Amino acid sequence: MAGLGTAPAHVAIIMDGNGRWAARRGLPRVEGHRRGVEAVRRAVRSAIDLGVRYLTIYSFSSENWRRPAAEVADLMGLLKLFVRRDLADLHGNNVRVRIIGEREGLSADIAGLLDEAEERTRGNTGLTLVVAFNYGGRQEILRAVRRLAEAVADGRLASDAIDVEAMAGALDTTGIPDPDLVIRTSGEQRLSNFLTWQTAYAEYVIVPEFWPDFDDAAFRAALDEYHRRDRRFGGLSGRAG
Repeated sequence: MAGLGTAPAHVAIIMDGNGRWAARRGLPRVEGHRRGVEAVRRAVRSAIDLGVRYLTIYSFSSENWRRPAAEVADLMGLLKLFVRRDLADLHGNNVRVRIIGEREGLSADIAGLLDEAEERTRGNTGLTLVVAFNYGGRQEILRAVRRLAEAVADGRLASDAIDVEAMAGALDTTGIPDPDLVIRTSGEQRLSNFLTWQTAYAEYVIVPEFWPDFDDAAFRAALDEYHRRDRRFGGLSGRAG
């Protein structure tokens, strides 16, 4: 367990730096992505060992489709391999997989793999691994607003009943608590359209390591930094002084 307290219930990670990791070693970008998959496996193991209840990973953003077609194809191939090779282990470790993001327009094979991962692990009660795939925070909010607007138009919801709880319930993450901690690797200090609504009061820890180098020690160090923070949620400090 992290030295300064118990683990936060929900940790979200912006996995950044695969390409730069590869470039610094004179390797193709796809090798950085392959090593990034290994880092995902380590992060899942660390989350389980540390007692994290929800781990959200930003695996593929809605903006990533703009990357070169060959790189997108490599990323889709790695996703397929991850599901085929790792789903049994995740299931065996009582991990529940939850996918957030836009499903419409995905190829049938990718959509089928995402559905399989969710269905096979639906009854598990351990760590919930939330995979943000084809995901963008602004796009998610727009989908939620449209759902609420349709409910109002159909007479299922009064407009004055739209509040924070109603909005949260219309998001992809309904039923999932907001992240306590967001970790971003590679030293970058951007939100990058990730969980825009849900991270309103999250603590951010920026780590210098590129994602392929992120390991259990880096995870624990980020949690130790989190426990040094004074979370006030707009109120006064809960610490003495």
